[in-house]
Amino acid sequence: MSLPTTHTPTDAAKPSNFLRQIIEHDLDKGTYASRRWAGSPGDAAHHAQGEPDPAKIRTRFPPEPNGYLHIGHAKSICINFGLARDYGGICHLRFDDTNPEKEDTEYVNSIIDAVKWLGFDWNGSAGAAPYQASDYFDFMYRAAEYLIEAGHAYVDEQSAEDMRANRGDFGKPGIDSPYRSRPPAENLMRFREMRDGQHADGAMVLRAKIDMASPNINLRDPAIYRIRRATHHHTGDQWCIYPMYTFAHPIEDALEQITHSICTLEFEDQRPFYDWLLQRLIEGGLLASPPPHQYEFARLNLTYVVTSKRKLAQLVNEHKVSGWDDPRMPTIVGLRRRGYTPQALQLFAERIGVTKSDSWIDYSTLEGCLRETLELTAHRGMAVLNPVKLVLTNWDEVFAAGYLEPCQLPALPHPPEGVESPTRHFTIGKEVWIEREDFEEVPPKGYKRLFPGNKVRLKGGYVIECTGCTKDANGQITEVLATVVGDTKSGTPGADSVKVKAAITWVGVADGVSAEVRMYDRLFLDAQPDAGGKDFLQCLNPNSLKVVTAIVEPSLANAQPDDKFQFERHGYFVADRIDHQAGKPVFNLAVGLKDSWGK
Repeated sequence: MSLPTTHTPTDAAKPSNFLRQIIEHDLDKGTYASRRWAGSPGDAAHHAQGEPDPAKIRTRFPPEPNGYLHIGHAKSICINFGLARDYGGICHLRFDDTNPEKEDTEYVNSIIDAVKWLGFDWNGSAGAAPYQASDYFDFMYRAAEYLIEAGHAYVDEQSAEDMRANRGDFGKPGIDSPYRSRPPAENLMRFREMRDGQHADGAMVLRAKIDMASPNINLRDPAIYRIRRATHHHTGDQWCIYPMYTFAHPIEDALEQITHSICTLEFEDQRPFYDWLLQRLIEGGLLASPPPHQYEFARLNLTYVVTSKRKLAQLVNEHKVSGWDDPRMPTIVGLRRRGYTPQALQLFAERIGVTKSDSWIDYSTLEGCLRETLELTAHRGMAVLNPVKLVLTNWDEVFAAGYLEPCQLPALPHPPEGVESPTRHFTIGKEVWIEREDFEEVPPKGYKRLFPGNKVRLKGGYVIECTGCTKDANGQITEVLATVVGDTKSGTPGADSVKVKAAITWVGVADGVSAEVRMYDRLFLDAQPDAGGKDFLQCLNPNSLKVVTAIVEPSLANAQPDDKFQFERHGYFVADRIDHQAGKPVFNLAVGLKDSWGK
């Protein structure tokens, strides 16, 4: 196999970062050019029978199926799948299902759906099944027995409290376990007893034998197997011992011939054990060389959200939100229901970049990416969110009683190149709905919309002149009154015959459709709601959801769930993918037309 001498990603416009530089360096040096791939994950003997790996690199996205993915996972998905795509590689989707008590097939299915929705395939083909750590339990057990036989692991029967106390701290070395010097044969016997269910949960653990005086506490004989009688969602009751994550993860990477194992910075201190374990198993001939290498990047810190799975679960369980897919949640299912697109999340991941240093990303950056992806694709429509009736008192004289004038506007004012805009059709008659804020009986300085004596254009329709209003007994305005100026319809020769300073949106009473509109805002008032020991529940925004009954133009009545629109002057909205239905439209505010938070 000839080694590449130079390499550039398929999209030359992609901004460089330290991960790209590492990959390009490895490709130039041929670091992983000797790897073989037998068509499926396996040990050294398995891959030795395979062909040279057709994938130039292999990355992986390895979520634990114990909750719904959030915006931080979306970043990781875009990084791992994006790097594999750009460098002629393959990204694996693998479930790190080593903790049976917290995992469930509900989460497995939601993760598969999220990765597909974001636009990615895995494991080399569109129809490939995800990998899962539980498929490798037999090998992990075999690897554990090898470590015991080679003198690299032992069964420890100390209590959890003694083990914790004897581990030491950053200023004090650990103390050897009294079981550390047991011979391999005795350790092997005890480990097999653990496997066979002869000991109680927590009675003993298998530990790697490394260095109890190491300055890296993660190398002070970490636990690698524990007894846990729990039914696993995939393997059932086959096992009563389960590998620890730090033991399982590097093995999974190696069996799958991963080249670049990319994770967040909290795993940086675990890298020495990752390397130690793989080197021991390569020495024993169990795993192929060269091994994967772990690289860490800064996790996503996004203002006005929390991404702790525990805290997100608390919001759901305490009914602070309607569920994991509540549009205010930072979960992928929540963002999707809010109206976010895969393109917006991919653009966001690219825009914030990949670094080794922690920083906070303002939520407005995410919102800006959504606006950019919807600007050229979201069909326009007029909606009145706080309606008051406007009566054109001379309509019957200018036209005829009951007459409805057809109007039209483009659905895409600025369509992408090569795309022809569809046309929206609606009618204007004697009565229309307008926004209550578009009329002022006594206008403030600079006000250009409706007030007695002022003229405005009804967008796509006629110029009108306001004559006043009617009120109820409480002084509430019930109707705005105006006259229509004939021969001024938009798109006709007389449209410019009367000059006005403002055009307002409206919906005809005759063909407007009532719709539930959910006006979502940020879930928290504090930019860092769980930082510094704060009670994040005390930072909840009490006005994060307001539900209004709006009137929308007839084109919006044909919306399908998940369809995105720009309600002119209001923002971008999505037809709710759960509750929206024919005859009972429901729209969610995805994002306003501009960032107005805190202004």
